[in-house]
Amino acid sequence: MDNISVRIFTLSGINETINYRLTIFSLTFLYYCLILFLNIALIMVIIFDENMHQPMYILLCSFCINGLYGTTGFYPKFLLDLLSSSHEISYEGCLLQAFIMYSFACCDLSILAVMAYDRYLAICRPLHYRSLMNKKRLSLLVCFSWLTPFCIFSVSIILTSTLKLCHSKIPKLFCVNWIIVKLACPDTDTIANEIISQLTIFIYVSHGFFIFWTYMHLIRMCVKSKDDRVKFMQTCVPHLVSLITFLVVIVFDLMYMRFSPTNISQSLQNFIALEFLIIPPVMNPLIYGFKLTKIRNKVLSLVYVDRK
Repeated sequence: MDNISVRIFTLSGINETINYRLTIFSLTFLYYCLILFLNIALIMVIIFDENMHQPMYILLCSFCINGLYGTTGFYPKFLLDLLSSSHEISYEGCLLQAFIMYSFACCDLSILAVMAYDRYLAICRPLHYRSLMNKKRLSLLVCFSWLTPFCIFSVSIILTSTLKLCHSKIPKLFCVNWIIVKLACPDTDTIANEIISQLTIFIYVSHGFFIFWTYMHLIRMCVKSKDDRVKFMQTCVPHLVSLITFLVVIVFDLMYMRFSPTNISQSLQNFIALEFLIIPPVMNPLIYGFKLTKIRNKVLSLVYVDRK
C-alpha cells in the first residue's frame, strides 16, 4: 500500500458522450465561443469607456473576468477529451483544475457580496457613497474578492497534494478537490482537509448571510421612494438574478457531490455538475448588458456605427 502512487487520473464522466462526441464537441465549441465573445465584449466596453470607470461597472468587469477564468479552466480540456480516446489528466493538472473550479465559484460569490455592498451604499447611504466607495476601498474590495478564495484553496490544494491516493478514477468531467480527497487510501488522515472544507463553507455561508442582510435593507429603503424603486429595478435586479442563479446551481452541484446519488443517469449527473459553468457565464453578461442602461446604450451605439 505504501508503494501506491497515483500520477494519472481518469475522468470517467465523459464515457457517456462516446456516441455523440462530434455533436457535443461542435455545440460545446460554439457555446464556449459565445462565452468568450459576450464576456470579452462587456469587459472591453467597460475598459474603453471612461464614463464606466465607476465601482458598479468595475465590479461587473471583475465578474466577467472571473467567468473567463473559470470556463477556461474547463472547456479547452473538455474539448480535447471529446477528440481523444484517452480521458486522462495528470496529477498536477488535476490539482490545478480543481483549484480553478473552486476558486472560480467562490470568487463569484465574493464579487456578488461586494456588489451587494456597493448597491447598499448607493441606495441606502447616497450622500456618503463617493467617500465610502472611493478608489482605495474599491481596490481593496476587488482584491478581497479575488485573494480570499485564492488563499483558501491554495491551502486546501496543498493539503490534498500531501495525501496518499489509492484510486485514480474521477466520476466527473473535471477534477474536484473533494473527490480527490475521497480517493485517499483508507489509512490516510484527511482531518485537516475536513477542517479547511468546513471553514470554507462557514466563510461563504457568511457571504450569503451578508448579501441577505444588505437586500433586507435595500428592499426596506426602496419601498419608501419611487426613485429608489426605479434605481433598485435598474441596478439590483440583475445582481439578484445572478445571485439566485449562482446559488441554485452551486447547491445542486454540492448536493450531488456530497450525497452522490447513483439512481440517476450519467448524462443528468454531468449536467448537474456543469450548471455553474454553463448558465452564469452566458446569462450574467446578457442580463447586465440588457438591463444596465449605460452598457446597453453603448453596445447599441457601437452596433449602429458598425452598420453605417
